[in-house]
Amino acid sequence: MGMTTTSITIPAFIKIEKGALSEIGSYLKENGLTKVALFFGDNLTDMFGERVLKSLEANDVEVLMNMEPDSSNIEDITDLAFSMPNETQAVIGIGGGKVIDTAKYCGFLRKIAYISVPTSTSNDGFSSASASLLIKGKRKSVPAKMAFGIIADTDVIKSAPLRFLHAGIGDMVCKITANYDWQFEADNGYATTNDVAIMVAKKSINSIARIQFDSITDEWFMKELLNSLAMCGIANEIAGSSAPTSGSEHLISHAIDQYGKKPTIHGLQVGIATYLMSIVQDHRQDRVRDFLTRTGFFDFVATLDLDVQDYIDAIDKAPAIKPFRHTYLHEEQYREKAKEVLFNDDILKKIFKL
Repeated sequence: MGMTTTSITIPAFIKIEKGALSEIGSYLKENGLTKVALFFGDNLTDMFGERVLKSLEANDVEVLMNMEPDSSNIEDITDLAFSMPNETQAVIGIGGGKVIDTAKYCGFLRKIAYISVPTSTSNDGFSSASASLLIKGKRKSVPAKMAFGIIADTDVIKSAPLRFLHAGIGDMVCKITANYDWQFEADNGYATTNDVAIMVAKKSINSIARIQFDSITDEWFMKELLNSLAMCGIANEIAGSSAPTSGSEHLISHAIDQYGKKPTIHGLQVGIATYLMSIVQDHRQDRVRDFLTRTGFFDFVATLDLDVQDYIDAIDKAPAIKPFRHTYLHEEQYREKAKEVLFNDDILKKIFKL
């Protein structure tokens, strides 16, 4: 029997450092990308446009298209992809999840390089190969492509509102519960895990959860968080799915987005749901609690006036979000336990003012 090997796509470069945005032109030129389409997030042209264009011009990178796309609708993005000039070699998304998903999907459709330039840490989408788009009015995750390059300027990230940093922390800590859900599926005959994907996902959370820091706005902490979030995209690429980085805690967040009265930023919902699920799973809850306490995550989400009913409903609706999965929440006994924990845990009672 022949030996089997696995091949995956990984970024050609990942630049996470101070002042990286001003070097964008040289990074592209080094990689032979000299004709590009530039997509900025809402109102970000005013903030970063001059800096980016100056760097591209200095490195003889020609901008064939420059705009702020305003739609997440798959039809609009498809039209946009095919309106890019034929000689476009790369599409660059600068901003939050929406514009990065747009650039990602355009790159996928046109089979050209896509460059991910996140301006906040709100989730790991900047390094993942799937895009969250609107299809017939409903948000769906669609296959796209891994970034050819990731450029994250820590000065830019630092200037983003603090809630985005907390959201990134919430979306990072969930790798603990997500991996345990994936193992649970495998143990019950519903899935096959991948050892390398699990190892990469675990290393990504361990490297950030174990470091000492004075403030989450420390350069060192933000760099480590961005590196860890980037590793998550690679774990998904190895697995061929989002299972290593998205489990029952993500189902709760997706259900709140679809049905909740007071949805907030995805990563914040995921962080709360991760703490809840770590108790339900009886797995690493001390580590989750310690990390979310030390980073000030719990104190921050307690100021948001969240509705506990959204979380109760989301727990019930979670299995229907991904019926092909079999996380802890796909079993009734654990859904009941999750609802009990919401009302019995001191930290959660404080967050929901119970």
